[in-house]
Amino acid sequence: MFTGIVEELGEVVRTTETGDDSALVAIRGPLVTSDARHGDSIAVNGVCLTVVDVDGDVFTADVMGETLRRSALGALRPGVGVNLERAAALNSRLGGHLVQGHVDGVGAVLSRQPAQQWETVRFRLPAGLSRYVVEKGSITVDGVSLTVADVGPDWFTVGLIPTTLKLTTLGDRAVGDPVNLEVDVLAKYVERLLGDRAVGGGDRLPDGIGRPPGAAGQAPGGGRR
Repeated sequence: MFTGIVEELGEVVRTTETGDDSALVAIRGPLVTSDARHGDSIAVNGVCLTVVDVDGDVFTADVMGETLRRSALGALRPGVGVNLERAAALNSRLGGHLVQGHVDGVGAVLSRQPAQQWETVRFRLPAGLSRYVVEKGSITVDGVSLTVADVGPDWFTVGLIPTTLKLTTLGDRAVGDPVNLEVDVLAKYVERLLGDRAVGGGDRLPDGIGRPPGAAGQAPGGGRR
């Protein structure tokens, strides 16, 4: 689990194809490798990857075919900058929002509008994701936790402050560039629970959730009316 607060702007050292649908990527990140060990999780542009080797300030991770198909990591090349974040500790502050590192789709930069102290950026939303995105809600773009300023049927906008523009890859993303998107996981769980309830009909509650005494269809003490 991550928070969407980028710790470091890393750099791709090399990528090696290990099969028709997999690759090995080596990334330089002095901060995130300072305590990294085999098996640790590090988010790379919002994608949770597992560390398989650490050599100095460079860590290596396997990227499976599913990840390559569902994210923009397949476009990584040596010298490219990437947003890095170590997995959150239970005793740390939640500066952003709950981020799984599981990309829901690949969007793209549609436009950029610079202002005096910030920049408004519009992104394309893949089909099917707009229902999870709401104004003032949270979304993760290339691993960065952002607040949605506005949303349409196939797009959304965010405001980027100088720190985000300087310390993450979002400052260099040009119109047309792909970005990894992860919607708020809470929205997906709510949709699933409401869908199950609708299928069950009436006021059925999800399994495992009890009714209070006196709830519809149940008499105090647990007996049926």
